[in-house]
Amino acid sequence: MKLAQFTHENTRRIAKIVDGGIIDLYHHLPSLPADMISLINQWESVKDIIKDLEVPIDYRLDEIKLEAPVSRPGKIFGIGLNYADHAVEAATGGIERPEHQVWFSKAVTSINGPFDAIQLPRASDKLDYEAEMVFIIGKRCKNISESEARSAIFGFCIGNDVSVRDWQLRTGQFMIGKSFDSHAPIGPYIVTADAVDETNLGIRCYVNGEKRQESNTKYLMFDCAAQIAHLSQAMTLEPGDVIFTGTPAGVGALMSPANYLKEGDIVRVEIDQLGAIENIVAKEP
Repeated sequence: MKLAQFTHENTRRIAKIVDGGIIDLYHHLPSLPADMISLINQWESVKDIIKDLEVPIDYRLDEIKLEAPVSRPGKIFGIGLNYADHAVEAATGGIERPEHQVWFSKAVTSINGPFDAIQLPRASDKLDYEAEMVFIIGKRCKNISESEARSAIFGFCIGNDVSVRDWQLRTGQFMIGKSFDSHAPIGPYIVTADAVDETNLGIRCYVNGEKRQESNTKYLMFDCAAQIAHLSQAMTLEPGDVIFTGTPAGVGALMSPANYLKEGDIVRVEIDQLGAIENIVAKEP
């Protein structure tokens, strides 16, 4: 099943994505929650109702605006150097291959829509892209085993872990360089975990139509279950938390010479079965 948050006539609601458009869940099932995190919290009791809802579409996709499927997550985390080829690439830039999982957080105010502009900040011109598969936590968990961890995933979507490289690398802490406003576009919708095998999905990133990144999620060094088991030793993961799973080789900062994003550039990230997001780079207002 594919679920999205959308805006129509200045009102944000939840939709089920179907061939040809969307079904407005509030219109047909007004007792359902109006935001995605609340829906995730009630998912076990409502999923069959939503799955069985078969009615004509309410809107075509070009009649509505798709928003970030989770607009205000409690937490956003990203794992670094999680594709072997990116770890090798990063080593050429002086970043050692990690022995343990390397994590950073992104501010929740970095969340951005799947087709909204990425801001080129006033503070830096070292703006870079990172195509990533993202998963959304579906249930509260702490100290969950790796064998049970996948049951904590609600679904998957696409993300771009936009990074301001000089701010990221000027200290040992990545958070600020990963947390500029608009620098976590996600979407275009959530594909529920029962509808996709996340261990074998092609992932690609294009800048102005030029392919910059291409890999497959089977090359993740730490898979989603390993990530959840690791994080949940430290903190309680909660419904709606957003996890970026790592990016493959091909980022602009490690090209020779470095090739950073500029105003007007269009970044497109595609992942098999999860769709695509596309964002233009615009100056910070």
